[in-house]
Amino acid sequence: MTILAMKQTEKARRFRELHEAGTFVLPNAWDAGSAILLARAGVPAIATTSSGVSWAHGVRDGQQLSRDEAIAALAAIARAVDCPVTADLESGYGPGPDDVATAIGAAIGAGAVGANLEDRPGPGPEVLWPIGGQCARLAAAREAADRSGVPFVLNARTDVYLARVGAPADRDALVVERAAAYADAGADCVFVPGLSDPDVIARIVKAAPVPVNVLLAPGAGVSIAQLAQTGARRISTGHLIAAAAYATIQRAAQELLDGEFGTLRGALPVAELQAVMS
Repeated sequence: MTILAMKQTEKARRFRELHEAGTFVLPNAWDAGSAILLARAGVPAIATTSSGVSWAHGVRDGQQLSRDEAIAALAAIARAVDCPVTADLESGYGPGPDDVATAIGAAIGAGAVGANLEDRPGPGPEVLWPIGGQCARLAAAREAADRSGVPFVLNARTDVYLARVGAPADRDALVVERAAAYADAGADCVFVPGLSDPDVIARIVKAAPVPVNVLLAPGAGVSIAQLAQTGARRISTGHLIAAAAYATIQRAAQELLDGEFGTLRGALPVAELQAVMS
């Protein structure tokens, strides 16, 4: 085993251990620079964000990037930091299990130690993949990861709540059904974006056979401490940090047009950024 492979395996073990007890915040980066600043803050691990990476390429989120473009961004992020990096692979960049397996292999080759795979297929009549079809895709992902020898963390995202599937009263049961099936297919945890009610999260955490990942929703008025009390293991920031960065750009531009410099006065010093990026 090469030194690089040994480092990746060790990062994967560290990342896996984070899921074994307690709750951790998993911030999302979109390029090497954002990852470096997150790592500098002391975060235990970093995820990529498909929305942030897409916006950095000037396109919309939602599987508008090619697999190669997404993997190139992932590789730059993984090279830039020493902490574990997990990849947002959207729906696997293709409909079939072989497509998903290829994406997982490419992500591991780029330095990732984990990945999200979502069950929303993208444009088309299907809101979510049928459970059997998504389980076949997850099983292919698990097999590809296991072949690598990296103790890869496979996070199965279900968009039951985000896509408002079924009647509201049925969504808990739909999530738990998919969580159980996805765990059987090889998922290590399940990600349920679009869910912010602590009572509902706690019920899903109790019923799910694997750790639960939730998405931070500042607008819902739920704190990180409250989310931790539900028993959720991972709290992702998703698009939020990237969106905040783009808000800063937009605000600074508008201020310049108005002859103001308030946002620019808060910029990090060049010397500090130069030192960090070295």
